Amino acid sequence: MMFLRSLVSALALALAIAVPAAPAFAQGPLRIEITEGVIEPLPFAIPQFLPESSEASKLAADITRVIAADLQGTGLFREIPADAHISRITSFDAPVSYPDWKAINAQALVTGAVSVSGDGRVNVKFRLFDVYSNGPLGEGLQMGGSQGSWRRLAHKVADQVYARITGEGGYFDSRVVFVSEDGPKNNRQKRLAIMDYDGAGVQYLTDSSSIVLAPRFSPTGDRVLYTSYATGFPEIYMMRVGDVRQQKLTDQQGAMTFAPRFGPDGATIVYSEARGGNTDIFTKQIGGRAQQLTNTPAIETAPSYAPDGSQIVFESDRSGTQQLYIMSARGGEARRISFGEGRYGTPVWSPRGDLIAFTKQNQGRFHIGVMRTDGSEERLLTASFLDEGPSWAPNGRVIMFTRQSAGAGGQPALYSVDITGRNLKRVPTPGPASDPAWSPLLP
Repeated sequence: MMFLRSLVSALALALAIAVPAAPAFAQGPLRIEITEGVIEPLPFAIPQFLPESSEASKLAADITRVIAADLQGTGLFREIPADAHISRITSFDAPVSYPDWKAINAQALVTGAVSVSGDGRVNVKFRLFDVYSNGPLGEGLQMGGSQGSWRRLAHKVADQVYARITGEGGYFDSRVVFVSEDGPKNNRQKRLAIMDYDGAGVQYLTDSSSIVLAPRFSPTGDRVLYTSYATGFPEIYMMRVGDVRQQKLTDQQGAMTFAPRFGPDGATIVYSEARGGNTDIFTKQIGGRAQQLTNTPAIETAPSYAPDGSQIVFESDRSGTQQLYIMSARGGEARRISFGEGRYGTPVWSPRGDLIAFTKQNQGRFHIGVMRTDGSEERLLTASFLDEGPSWAPNGRVIMFTRQSAGAGGQPALYSVDITGRNLKRVPTPGPASDPAWSPLLP
């Protein structure tokens, strides 16, 4: 179980917690307490999946590369290049020559095959092996879909491999909605766009006729909330992603509404409303009446529900500086949870319920950070001229955010980082991009 140990260690790095290993064929639960700060990525091999029909040759190659990129992109895995392989996989059901894979230091082995049926349906099957234990890690799986969904099939395989090795849920079969930007800073054009988590398959959901901000997915991933200036001042809209239908959810005469998020039930939204120079937090059922949750002279915004819907975290300057607070989802007394130096904003509750991500500004630098829900164990994951707006991956282990470069020609871009502060990387987009929001795993 050597490779399980190194992967579980990597996942728990800097958290100082015990993490159970994946079930599979282990003799008992493995618990690792982290004391080291450097983790070597786990070496894995993934020979090109076998095409089981003539039409499947290119698909097999493409699917293999996406799976490998998903795993290696986490920073927890390192692919052993194909030219180092000793064994050649000639049949999906052929026995594994474990000594050959041990000789090149592969600790995990992924094999698979791809076929295309007469009606054009793509079928992918795979197996995962623990090389040092000379056995499979779980049973082989098969899944299918249309040829246009081949990337999703690859992401689903990668999610299964990731989950079996780490014991954590995957996040590859997910999407990100964001604001695509164009033009100079003093005349920036913005429109909503959606893409796979890795930047592939970009589609535009709105045109650039009006400014759009802060898109947020519903818990089922089929709808998006966002703020639009289509009427000349900010109001909240909802869009169904599949057919790009839009619906205005707020119509408050003399008020501005913004910073919306769905509740866990998908039928409730929480948002900010500015009226008469005051900004408070409101909630409402979609199509129902609004209920005011805060009522202070302070600016209170950026609300985010806990996964169970019982509490809301938000930012407020009621103490004199921008800080984070938690209150009941019904409103009432709020308790402050941020006490470090600097200002805190844009809090987002982890889908696991254990952490809150935030933006912090201190001494001229911006940071993305995380803390426990009681405000303890604050950790800053990034630092730059301007980092802001964190969004959680579905498994609660990776955060995507906006990074703005400095200078007159500075542009926003999307970045991701894991919750240990490792594996910071840029997410590819066709142009400048901001305000990412990660979807749940797709159904």
